[in-house]
Amino acid sequence: MQNKMGDSAIKILIVDDKKENLLSLQVILSDRGYQFVEATSGKDALRILLKNQDFAIILMDVQMPLMDGFETAELIRQSDKLKHVPIIFLTANMNTNEYIFKGYQSGAVDYMIKPLSPEILQAKVMVFTELFRKNQELKKKEEETHALNAIILKTNAQLALQNEAITKHAEELKKKNMELDAFTYISSHDLQEPLRKIQTFANLILSNEYPNLSEDGKAKFNRILYATNRMRELINSLLTFSRATLDDRRFETVDLNAIIADVKAALYENLTEKNALIITDFHDNVKIIPFQFVQLMENLIHNAIKFSQSEVPLEITIKSRFVDSSVLKDIQLLPNVKYCHISFEDNGIGFEPEHSEKIFGVFQKLHGRDLYEGTGIGLAIVKKIIENHDGFINATGEPMKGATFNIYIPY
Repeated sequence: MQNKMGDSAIKILIVDDKKENLLSLQVILSDRGYQFVEATSGKDALRILLKNQDFAIILMDVQMPLMDGFETAELIRQSDKLKHVPIIFLTANMNTNEYIFKGYQSGAVDYMIKPLSPEILQAKVMVFTELFRKNQELKKKEEETHALNAIILKTNAQLALQNEAITKHAEELKKKNMELDAFTYISSHDLQEPLRKIQTFANLILSNEYPNLSEDGKAKFNRILYATNRMRELINSLLTFSRATLDDRRFETVDLNAIIADVKAALYENLTEKNALIITDFHDNVKIIPFQFVQLMENLIHNAIKFSQSEVPLEITIKSRFVDSSVLKDIQLLPNVKYCHISFEDNGIGFEPEHSEKIFGVFQKLHGRDLYEGTGIGLAIVKKIIENHDGFINATGEPMKGATFNIYIPY
């Protein structure tokens, strides 16, 4: 059995004034792989121990000239760095209780009577060296743990500073967004009055001066009215988008069938024109902001109407089911929360898969502006409403194969 710690052999200090005794000890313990350091006197032992304290054990003769083993042991025990090193006394005369007591009192942990039994000496030394090895390993682990804890404390301090900065930036961003939404709302609201005047005066001119206008003048006035109507639609959409952020969020438990009924009534003419069929399959009620969800469904259905295929009757399927966030691996949802998954599927013209995130941006239009009228804000409002519900929305689609919107809101 090799007694080593890492790349270093375990060290034993042997103290005896007779060289033959020092040699005898090394012969008995030679097959254990120990590193021996010799001292020929008590004074010599103290000098060595002042420079080196990493001994597993001290084997020391009691009867030495000038400074015997008892006195040497007492001096060793006075040092905080050395008092933990076990001392075994080796002597031919330690055979009375008084003598034995003096040995223990001076600081020895054990004693052996000469002539020594090699087997007993080997066994005793092995016990103490094994204890030393385990203590050194424990000390190393403690040092590693201390170093790791220091790194963790430093990292935590850095993370705390970063989190504080992130929180501060998030609060500033939230404040700026609220200011921007308020500005959008106020600006859009204030734009309506001059726009109303433009429309009023344009209509008056067309009504009162129509016979006096050239064909070109009539066409230009009609273009003015068309442009102001488009502007009004845009302003109203911006106001709706702003209200989705500014309005109070009052949640109620609602039957989605009632929401769809309201939307179908509001869009009756449009749905009839497209010969549309809406299929619903809802499981239980949901806790939502009712008027916002009406707006959400209205926007999605209006979007499906606008981007329906010209020669194909429009079909919309809306379903709901309850799912646990743990089963939705690819979606960033709150852990250990149950969600209501609402799927909205149509058979319209669809879109290229790479545009699945782009479609939720403000003023985003994937198709030509001349082909499909609209403000490009409808789906941005939908996303804003879902965010108000602490939810998540994504979209999938393929050209001429329809689109599917997946909505997840906490249940």
